[in-house]
Order: sequence, then structure tokens, then C-alpha cells
Amino acid sequence: MRFIVVLLLACASGAACAEDLSIARIFASPDLNGPRPRAAKIAPDGTRVAFLRGAADDHHRLDLWLYDVSARREQKLIDAAELGKDSGKPSAAALARSERERTAGDSGVTHYRWAPDGKRLLFTEGDAIYLYTFDAAAGKQIERLSKPGANIFDARISPRGRYVSFVSDQNLWVIDLRKRHLHQITRDGGGTVHNAEAEFVAQEEMARPEGYWWAPDDSAIAFERYDESAVPLAERAEFDAGRTAIVAQRYPAAGDRNASVKLGVAALEGGRGSLRWVDLGSDADIYLARVDWLPDARRLLVQRQTRDQRTLDLLLADAHGAHAIETEHARTWVALSDDLKPLDQQPAFVWSSERSGHRHLYLFGLDGSVKQTLTQGDWDVDRVLALDEAGGKVYFAANRDDPLQQQIYSVSLGGGEVQRVSQGDGWHDAVFSDRAGIYLDTFSDPATPPRTTLNRSDGSEIGVLEANALDPNHPYWPFHAAHVLPEFGSVAAADGQKLFWRLYKPSGFDASKRYPVFFRFYGGPGRQMVNRAWGDLFDQYMARHGYVVFSLDNRGTPRRGRAFEDPIFRKLGEVEVQDQLAGVAYLRSLPYVDAARIGCFGWSYGGYLSLMLLAKASDHFAAGVSVAPVTDWRLYDTHYTERYLDAPGANASGYEASGVLPYLDGLTAPLFLAHGMADDNVLFTNSTRLMAALQQRGRQFELMTYPGGKHGLSTPAMRTHVYTAIADFFDRKVKGAPAKP
Repeated sequence: MRFIVVLLLACASGAACAEDLSIARIFASPDLNGPRPRAAKIAPDGTRVAFLRGAADDHHRLDLWLYDVSARREQKLIDAAELGKDSGKPSAAALARSERERTAGDSGVTHYRWAPDGKRLLFTEGDAIYLYTFDAAAGKQIERLSKPGANIFDARISPRGRYVSFVSDQNLWVIDLRKRHLHQITRDGGGTVHNAEAEFVAQEEMARPEGYWWAPDDSAIAFERYDESAVPLAERAEFDAGRTAIVAQRYPAAGDRNASVKLGVAALEGGRGSLRWVDLGSDADIYLARVDWLPDARRLLVQRQTRDQRTLDLLLADAHGAHAIETEHARTWVALSDDLKPLDQQPAFVWSSERSGHRHLYLFGLDGSVKQTLTQGDWDVDRVLALDEAGGKVYFAANRDDPLQQQIYSVSLGGGEVQRVSQGDGWHDAVFSDRAGIYLDTFSDPATPPRTTLNRSDGSEIGVLEANALDPNHPYWPFHAAHVLPEFGSVAAADGQKLFWRLYKPSGFDASKRYPVFFRFYGGPGRQMVNRAWGDLFDQYMARHGYVVFSLDNRGTPRRGRAFEDPIFRKLGEVEVQDQLAGVAYLRSLPYVDAARIGCFGWSYGGYLSLMLLAKASDHFAAGVSVAPVTDWRLYDTHYTERYLDAPGANASGYEASGVLPYLDGLTAPLFLAHGMADDNVLFTNSTRLMAALQQRGRQFELMTYPGGKHGLSTPAMRTHVYTAIADFFDRKVKGAPAKP
């Protein structure tokens, strides 16, 4: 009886009754975060919602599901395991794009598109294109449109539904669905010439994966043609488990020549048509940033960015030429967005700009004039979600109420008060229908795994697409009793700006004890780590294993305005280090933190920052982990690196000061380094140079390399292995470090 009472008292505390959370279980199936609809899209007629969901036995193998809005019922439409028996591997171009989109670990149905009438779905599985017709006879709904072994990439259905387009062997093709005729639109693709594809830096750094754009009436296709013959050909070794390949990759490192880019327009007449080229100006060394058709299907809005990225021109182009109607300038860089939304009923468009110091929305006329300032204030618009021209509203995501949250808002196209649409403090991701009548809202907070609902445009709930309730049926349920909720706060940067932090106290926290710290960060542009969303389960693992888990967003990270982002310009690894050390100082002030046992960890930019912290301030850290780091910015690509550091020839001292190698004499704390041996983003050369420099100095370090591993080490086996190695290193070198006297 006494044992039962003790057990009940222990269970009342929660953690004692939770199962032990292992790293292997974090990366196994089913997904501990619960079933999550991915890539959800509302049918154009609003009657159905399609989405992808991982299989129970392999959450990286995606099936295609359907939700009936009126019936409030879901069904699995396509079982990828069954369909995949008839298809082969995706093309090399498709695999490369998945790496750029950070979906390289996924298989099954990875991309799909609704037909404009909502009665058909186009989707890809492996190397095959399929068309699903809802009202076809039983057993006849699925039609394969591609031949086995075809080198298919980026398949789409046209806006009016007459054609299916795709890229194959670096050329653009269309299928006329009325006649089932296949037509080749471009013919010069091959070698260094690519048609209807986005070049490497557009995919990796400009958030533009697509290389062609359909006119809204199916009459034409605008497409990019790029020639990378001028891009230096770098030979590098890709080490796999059973072979070593010498890969000749045209990688445009900082200061190198970029691919030359042209924008063509192919007019279609039954699948065949004439071709014209858009005048992008006399300067060939530019970036083709974005392309949008106007509703009249005769004119294009083209965003042209200068090589130094301080100027962004918006061109209005038609059959007679092109001219700039608006130009954005910045002292540092002009950030790109997908916020340009043309209006149907007036010659105008909604677009965002950071001209005020924060990203806000404006209504522009086609002459480039600002007709209306739609939003303003000391906060940032994240992105435009939808345009309801009939209702006179634009919907957008922003951090207006809290820099650590993302909420959904609306504002009138005539200006006025911003209205919050979403309900519940935390993080909201929204996908709207074409006319903005309804939307999907995926919500989470630190205690709530992602929950997806279907809502009216006023925020009221219609139905639940995925409740993902944390109940006994949830995969995380056996572990949830020990779930640690974070605390949030801020410290001041040297210039007085707030640096927000998130802290998890260890399970069974005892204020009289002093704990080691797992200090995790990213620290680079484009990613905010500290937010009020459902967190990373590895943080939970480390908190359950006796660590204070701490993260801080330094200056240079997003969603805080240009005054917060710009201090990194022309010199990386300086203010980031200052700000993270302000976080260390705060940790040292806490009575329950052991100042002698603080370890740091970062991946990619975070891996770079981890090295810079160890090299500049090893006395602050017991040890550090760096995964896939940049060590010399002259090795990284043009668009990203020159955005922040300028061209190497214009800022040689900045490049030298921003690299890791000049500071290695100061790296005395224990280091664990990991890198994928086939990384085509942050090249493995970054780590081999670091290894050689450390060895030259006689400095010992621990190393783990991954044969076949790309930048994200995306397979469950690689992820399990690297995080197990990280945890083991922290246990030995941080937790096991001598306690502070």
C-alpha cells in the first residue's frame, strides 16, 4: 500500500510517470509531433482541401489526403506506398530542388496542384506525373501522364486547366489535355543552358524555386533561361558509403561570375507558339528576383535586383518593351518577398516595402505611385496571405502584438485600422482560398502541438482538419507528463535593443542546485529561434537530461526591423558574438547555472557562430558543437554572402574579419565538428580547411563526417546519429566538466 501511495505522489509531479524520451524515438515514426497536414491547399471552388500526411510507419513517406468541407470528413486519396510500385526515382533536378527546399528526406507524393475547376488534381510521385479526376469512373480516376524513366521536374496544371507543363532535360514541355498532344516549347536546353528552371542561388537564397510562370488565361508562359557556362566549375569529392564520386559543380562563390539570365515569353497556340525576350536592361550582371503576370495576361511585373542587392527595380513589361515603375533602395540590402499581389478591378497592386525601417504594406498604382499606406508601426509584416478585392481587404501574417508570435490580420485596401483575425496567443500559419473566403489555420504554442482548423475569413471556426489532441492516442502522450514549458525574457544589446531569449529549466528542477547549460542558437539572417510555438523535441531531451536549455536571437535575425538586422552588414561574426555573450552573462547571473559548464551548439550559420564564439571567447564555454559550418565566407555563394558582406573586392578586410580561421589561436575549448560529406550548399571544404588549420596548430578536436550526407543530414539514421553524438559530447565535456568552485 505504501508503494502505491508513493507512486501516486510521484505521478502527481508528472515527470516521474513519463516514459524516457530517447533520441532514436524523436526521429522514428510515427512523428512525435503528431499527424500534421503538410502543403495544404484549398480547392478553387472551396469544397475540398487537399494535403499531404506522413504514413504511420514512415512519416517521411507522404500520402495525399482530402478533406470534404461540407461533410467534415477526410479520406486518404493516394497511398504513396501502393502507387510507388509503378514509379522510379525522382530526377536529379527534382532531388536538387528538394535539397534547396529542405524536403530532401521526404518521399511519396511530394508536390501536387489543383485544377482551376477543382475537379482534378495533378501530382507527382517519384519520376511520374499523375492526373486524378474526381468524377471519372471507379478505377479510372488516376491517369499517368508521363512515360517510365522520364526525366520530369516541376509539373504544373495551367490556370485554365487546358495544359500540363513540366521541365524535362532542361527544356520546357506542355501536354494539351484536350488532345493529349505533347509539345516541346524550348529546344536549346542542355549542358550549361537551362530553360524554365531557377538557377542555384535563386533556389537556395532567393526563395524562388520556380523557373516559369503561366499567364492567367493559358495563352503564354514566361520562363527563365539561364546559362551557367561562366560560373566557375569546381570539382569536389562526394563521399558515399560505397563509393567516391568527383562532382563537377558550377558553384558561384562570392565574387565569382553568376549564371547569365534571360526572361522569355512563349505564346501558346494549341501547345505551339512564338517566342520573345523581355528586355531586362543593359546590365547583364543582375538577379531575376520575381515574375508576376498582371490579370490582363498581356503584361508582366518583373523584379530585377542589382548584383550588390541595394537596388530592386520593378519593371512593367509587355510586347513592346519594359520600363521601371518603382525602385527600392537600401544602404545595406533590399530584402526580397513574395508579397506582390496585382488587383483585378483597378490598375494597382499590393506590395511590401521596408522603406520605413519595418516591412509594411502599400497599395501601388501601375505608374509606381503609392496610392495608400496600408500598415505602419514598430512591427513587421511577415507576408501577404490573400487578397479579397471584392471585400476590399488584404490578409497578412505579422508580429504586431508580440515579436515572438505570428498572428493573422486584415486591413482595408483603403487603409485604416488593422484587425486581428486569428485567435489564441502563439504561432499561426495560414493558407487562404483563392478569393480569401476561408482559410486553414495551423496553430501551436509551447504547450500545444500544431492544430489545423478550417476558418471563415473573420476567424470563426468551420471545422477541424487535424485536432492533433495531446491525448492517450497521441504519439507524444507517453512522454508528455515530463514536457517542460519554456520561460521567455530579454537582455539588452550594446546599442540598447532587446535580445529575446527562451529558457527551459531541467526536469525536476531544484533551485538549490547548479546545472550545466545547453546553449543553442542559429543567429543568422532569416531564422528566428525564440518564439511562442511548439518547440524542438531535442531541447526537451536535453532538459530531461539535466540541462538548462537556452536560446537567444541576436541582432541580424529577422522580424525585428532593419535597425535590428543591419548591424551585421559588411562584418559577420561580431555583433552576433557580442549579443550571444550578453546571453552568457545573463546565464552566469542565475544562481542555478554553473558558469563553468556552459556549452554551445549551432548548425549551418549556427555552426559558424559556434566556432566564432569558441575562437573569440573560449573562456566562456566548457565546450562547443559545430555542424556544417561556413568557415570562410569566400567559399559561400554569391547572393547570400554579398548581400551581407558586399563583394570580396570591395570589402576584403570584412571577409577576412568575418572568417573563422584568423581567430583559431583562441579556440581552446573542446570542439565537436560534424559535416555531411556530400554537402552541396555549405561545401565540405569549409570543414576540411578548418581541420587542417587546427591540426597545423596541434589542436585536438572531435570529428564526425557523414558519407552521402547533404547539408541537412536529412535521413532519420543520420539525424539520430548526429544528435546522439552531440548529446554524448555534452555529457562528457560539459556536464562532466569540473564544477565551478
